[in-house]
Amino acid sequence: MAKMIFVNLPVADVARATAFYQALGFEKNEQFSNSQGSAMQWTDTINVMLLARPLFSSFTQKAIADPFTQTTSLLALGLDDRAAVDAITQAAVAAGGRELHEPEDHGFMYSRAFEDLDGHGWGPFSMDVAAHAEAMAQGDAQHAEG
Repeated sequence: MAKMIFVNLPVADVARATAFYQALGFEKNEQFSNSQGSAMQWTDTINVMLLARPLFSSFTQKAIADPFTQTTSLLALGLDDRAAVDAITQAAVAAGGRELHEPEDHGFMYSRAFEDLDGHGWGPFSMDVAAHAEAMAQGDAQHAEG
């Protein structure tokens, strides 16, 4: 079996959250979904479980944080290019999400950030790995000289 990740998120309204993630390109896996939760597939190995708050709370003894006022995690999505980063952010805003800041361009990496309907933070990005390695090597060389 391939290594997989299932990110579990508490949501106020499963149907509304499901529609939001479908607007971003996630696919609902009906086999693992019901009225209390939707299994949303991003890739063969990356899934987001949108769980009604009462169901989510049955998996933990801790209080569920309010993601609108507290940061519990920031979830980054690696995408192919800047256009894909822009497209998913624009889709999130169009579906009712909120953009968190202006695009960030570091040359080798481009990123944006948005919140879903329940305040969970996402950071889509694209990175040129070769350009990143070159920038790091130049930074190391400058550091060694200074």
